[in-house]
Amino acid sequence: MSALPPQFQGDLAHLPSHAFGHRSLTWWGVVAFFLIEGTAFALAIGTYFFLQGLEDSWPPQPYKPADLLAGTLFTVTILLSEIPNTIVKRAAERRDIIAVRKWMLILLPIFALLLVLRAFEFNSLNVHWYDNAYGSILWTLLFLHLTHILTDIADTLVLTALIHTRHVAENRRIVDVAENAMYWRFVWLTWLPIYALIYWVPRWVS
Repeated sequence: MSALPPQFQGDLAHLPSHAFGHRSLTWWGVVAFFLIEGTAFALAIGTYFFLQGLEDSWPPQPYKPADLLAGTLFTVTILLSEIPNTIVKRAAERRDIIAVRKWMLILLPIFALLLVLRAFEFNSLNVHWYDNAYGSILWTLLFLHLTHILTDIADTLVLTALIHTRHVAENRRIVDVAENAMYWRFVWLTWLPIYALIYWVPRWVS
């Protein structure tokens, strides 16, 4: 018996081709990434406390805690970056392309400033990664977070370029902008406990 030809039961053309939030596959992908990378941060933080428990003092003598200036300026800057980031996210959800273009361009120099401050942070740890376990875990935490900053910057650069081209007509691109803004929130939220571990825990326990 020959197979019956496919029969169409309805026209789905009226359904939206994209969605924001939990209705988007991109959103679920970003959330899954949060879980994976959050586990990596948790393991690194656990390693920090494990190594601390093996030392009589933290930081070990004769090392002193990391200088506060660069790390604190970085923290203030990354927290303030959430203002234009939220504006971008809300503009994307309103499909306000003009506002998205404007505020994404404002974000880029802020990201550049963060990279400069991060470079100064590495120089202000007062220990090298190869000196001891204390230095290794500080550099690991700082570098691990830096990889997430670079990931978001690369994504933002690509989306900024696309949003200024004909690709802006593709609805999924505006969804990508909104989910990229959500990812940046993960980046600065994960920085807060790392900032405390690098700059304040050695001062509190010394």
